Amino acid sequence: MQRPNAAQLAYGSATVVLATVTLLLLTRTTTTPGITVISLAGLLLGLLVTVTMPVRTTGVKVTGRVTAPPGNEEARIPTAPVGAGADTRTGS
Repeated sequence: MQRPNAAQLAYGSATVVLATVTLLLLTRTTTTPGITVISLAGLLLGLLVTVTMPVRTTGVKVTGRVTAPPGNEEARIPTAPVGAGADTRTGS
């Protein structure tokens, strides 16, 4: 089994919290066994959502990479031009 990605963990965690709070509010239980059962039900529901969520099989396309030209070992990265701006003023 593959490790879950960030989206699966986020959806599973949100499901656990929302399902548990919703069930506690709907049933209005105050006993320890009732709260335990509802908490376990929310946890199992969140686990089910995490495991059954589809996994992305294609990679994410990244554009705009800075690569070194053939024959050179370092790439030049453009920087902002330096000029007289508001930070070079003197006086009060």
